[in-house]
Amino acid sequence: MKRKSVRGALPFIFSVAALSFPLSGVFDTSTIFLGEVPWFVGAIVVVFIVIIGAAFDMLGVAAAAARETPFHAMASKRVFGAKRAIFIVRNAEKVSSLASDVVGDIAGVLSGAGALAVAVQLSAAIGAQGWIHEFLVILLTAFTTALTVGAKAAGKTLAIHSPTPIVLTASKVLETFLLWKRPRTARGAKRSPN
Repeated sequence: MKRKSVRGALPFIFSVAALSFPLSGVFDTSTIFLGEVPWFVGAIVVVFIVIIGAAFDMLGVAAAAARETPFHAMASKRVFGAKRAIFIVRNAEKVSSLASDVVGDIAGVLSGAGALAVAVQLSAAIGAQGWIHEFLVILLTAFTTALTVGAKAAGKTLAIHSPTPIVLTASKVLETFLLWKRPRTARGAKRSPN
């Protein structure tokens, strides 16, 4: 049984690994961009990357910790996003891997690289040289690491204690996005009584 389950998971594992390559490239482009903008703009982008990483990490934990039962009750009351939440919980292993291991981890690595770029920009802006420049770089990268770890720890704690509202919120966002992306004709056809 274990061999079959591992073999069955191999396509997903390879898909996740393949997906991480373009995602990492997209995120990494932001660190190149940070070297060309004022340091305060770069700092905002780094904080945004930290928040994205922590949010996806939180979703991954919440998906693993949530149970289907409350979402079935919501779905029976036609709560928007409840059916999508059931799908997320049923596929918790895949959702957790994509959210935490792909987006969360990549964002964590790149926030450090972004912090380095911001530190160099700030150092140049204030004319810091020598040991002051080195100290500034170490200080900002260490602060970003602490911010990332703290945000992820807070997110995971919240996800373990309140997984249901987190999964429901994520499912509502995803459902809204999918409805927005769906062609107008398809949306009209779905709403029609026939």
